[in-house]
Amino acid sequence: MAENTSLTWEDVAQRYGRKIYTFAYRLTGNPDDAADLVQEVLLRVRKGLASYTPGSFEGWLWRITRNVFLDGVRKKNRRPTTPLPDGDYSALGASPSPDEVLASVRLSDDVQSALLKLPYDFREAVVLCDVVGLTYEEIAEVTEVPVGTVRSRIHRGRSTLRGLLTWPV
Repeated sequence: MAENTSLTWEDVAQRYGRKIYTFAYRLTGNPDDAADLVQEVLLRVRKGLASYTPGSFEGWLWRITRNVFLDGVRKKNRRPTTPLPDGDYSALGASPSPDEVLASVRLSDDVQSALLKLPYDFREAVVLCDVVGLTYEEIAEVTEVPVGTVRSRIHRGRSTLRGLLTWPV
């Protein structure tokens, strides 16, 4: 995308909302947490869009997404919660949104489960590369680490995923 400082918040939400959701879902593994994360990202984009200085817009956007996710992880660590017991929730009648359906279709449950077992740094690099489609240089900019570190994290993440997804012979 050409760098354009005249983007409105609505343009950003429409153009990048699905990508942000996909990235958020792969990081959190939970559609509700991902939707909350997207909402918070878009709020921060709305606040920061006026002061955005031309550069890598997507890098700026992914950095916001990453920071919101990390803030959420820190907050959960400060306030641990206990999940509700499993039960039949079909009576609630909630149906998934189109974004949730799209995100759940792209990767199988075993791949998503394996992704969630990766250390955060490896998971982030693999998702940004293989799901979002960023280049190594863009990932380095977003995560604020050298390109060599990005390459190493992607390699180690993929190797770990391969081990988690390989069936015993």
